[in-house]
Amino acid sequence: MKLFSSAYCVLAAGVLALAAPGAALALSEPQPVPMPPAVVVPKDVAYPGVMKLSVDATDLDRRILRVRQTIPLSGPGPLTLLYPEWLPGNHAPRGPIKDLAGLTVTANGQRLAWTRDPVDVYAFHLDAPAGAQAIDVEFQFLSPTDPDQGRVVVTPEMLNLQWNQVALYPAGYFTRRIPVEASVRLPAGWSFGTALETAGSAEGITTFKPVSFETLVDSPMFAGRYYRRVELDSAGRSRISLNIVADNAADLEARPEQIAAHRALVVQADKLYGARHFDHYDFLLALTERLGGIGLEHHRSSENSAPTGYFTDWDSMAPRRDLLPHEFTHSWNGKFRRPADLWTPTYSTPMRDSLLWVYEGQTQYWGYVLAARAGLLTRQQALDAIAQTAATYDARVGRTWRPLQDTTNDPIIAARRPIGWTSWQRSEDYYSEGQLVWLDVDTLLREKSAGLKSLDDFARAFFGRNDGDWGVLTYDFEEVVKTLNAIVPYDWTGFLRARLDGNGPAPLDGLARGGYRLVYDDTPTDYGADSEVMRKQIDLSFSIGVVLSRDAELRGVIWDGPAFKAGLAVGDKLIAVNGLAYDSDRLKKAIRAAKGGKAPIELIVRTGDRYRVVPVAYNGGLRYPRLERVSGTPDRLGDILSPK
Repeated sequence: MKLFSSAYCVLAAGVLALAAPGAALALSEPQPVPMPPAVVVPKDVAYPGVMKLSVDATDLDRRILRVRQTIPLSGPGPLTLLYPEWLPGNHAPRGPIKDLAGLTVTANGQRLAWTRDPVDVYAFHLDAPAGAQAIDVEFQFLSPTDPDQGRVVVTPEMLNLQWNQVALYPAGYFTRRIPVEASVRLPAGWSFGTALETAGSAEGITTFKPVSFETLVDSPMFAGRYYRRVELDSAGRSRISLNIVADNAADLEARPEQIAAHRALVVQADKLYGARHFDHYDFLLALTERLGGIGLEHHRSSENSAPTGYFTDWDSMAPRRDLLPHEFTHSWNGKFRRPADLWTPTYSTPMRDSLLWVYEGQTQYWGYVLAARAGLLTRQQALDAIAQTAATYDARVGRTWRPLQDTTNDPIIAARRPIGWTSWQRSEDYYSEGQLVWLDVDTLLREKSAGLKSLDDFARAFFGRNDGDWGVLTYDFEEVVKTLNAIVPYDWTGFLRARLDGNGPAPLDGLARGGYRLVYDDTPTDYGADSEVMRKQIDLSFSIGVVLSRDAELRGVIWDGPAFKAGLAVGDKLIAVNGLAYDSDRLKKAIRAAKGGKAPIELIVRTGDRYRVVPVAYNGGLRYPRLERVSGTPDRLGDILSPK
């Protein structure tokens, strides 16, 4: 009773204090819980032993990859295993940790407990017991069975095996100092392409020669039921091959002139860079409607996908034929030469993307130039592609608040998820606006040197250094400027920073200096029309300011364009045009008919379960971009696209 009475008195006093007029109540103010220790700092020292990694990829029905690893130990005590998080080529923390399941760790046959780090969820902590020479690790990679779960990497016909998805590695070491011997079991009858070198095959398992964990992650595999290998350069000092997997055997068929264009790509890249930074190179190409799309660079290979008609419907596939030149260029720009703040010693070290306008922007530029020089694109197709890019950024009003430099943060900010107002928010514009900046640089070099110097000279001096060096040579902004100045002295710092940091108009000076102007007419170029078909959309960006899917849903709305001003947004669906049921031809006909008049185009739009009539005030007709030659000026752009 005494204890109860005391507690009651304290409670009563508190209530009285709370009720007293003017009394101050002390608010609860927590203090932060201390953060756990950081994951072990990596050291540039050799790992004691060779990891073994085995992947079983035969479960095609459930698309589950089953993983076994043996990881040598240097002794007993705390050990941290890491799942790759910051992935090269993604420029962001996108390791699919959510798809790792069933993690079990044992040593000497005894199961070991593990704990996930509460801050770095890609890290697993455990204690290695005394007397154990190694730990055995098992888990499953539950690859997506539907695109809404992530990129599909396994289908009944093919597999895209990315080793970073199916491996853990010990903390405390640079990944280049951790050796690993990998093996894979594929479905019976399947063949594969990879930059890894085979050590042997037995009982359906292929084992590869030991490499560093860094090299393993940089050496993915394409495998499939329908596979073809084409040698693009087997006589030179470094073999270059095209490895093709397809949904159907018929998609592997290619005409001799199509293969010749891919061989010409190798020739033109050699002439451009004057060096090779690989002992062999494997293009991995999936022709598929089922595997998730990809274009990802590696030092000695690249992962690429294209529609099934890449060869068999060649004439309409031009919008996909800059991909292989782009990813091939990355062997020089991005893999051998890499921005100093982007290179990291492990896959748990954050990347900084400040120079992606060089890494990706100049690669985008060379992708189209090399495609044209090799004959993968005709000159006209290349010009039409450049027109499309120029028009896109000429209309990108987001430049008025967000500079190009800031878009290099987008791989981390947006993670390539869909956004609602791309023309205002901007996206990874360092790719294609970067391409326009480098066209500006190239034409200026040519103009100031009376045609004696060009960006080709920069490519050879900057990326063609140290022939035969298969390592990584980092660079910074100052080296980019220094190399340009060695070719043609100029205020390159001011030139580049104005385009990177400013909020002015799109960098289209390269077009005028190249001998062309951007114009619009009422019919798309063949390249533009093929691009719409390939992307399964109707692009009216430059007229009423919308991009529609084939089922009439708005996939893009240009900020401050006619549709925007009428109140339309991404996700709306068009139901009718001027009182008649919507179809794309009817909408285009209505836009043509309204040209020069004053009456709006009347749309019926559904937003969720709400219907409304939306008048769009636009009378400018259909507008599709193309380049027009400026008579009496040097055709520098034509020279740029001509084979060497």
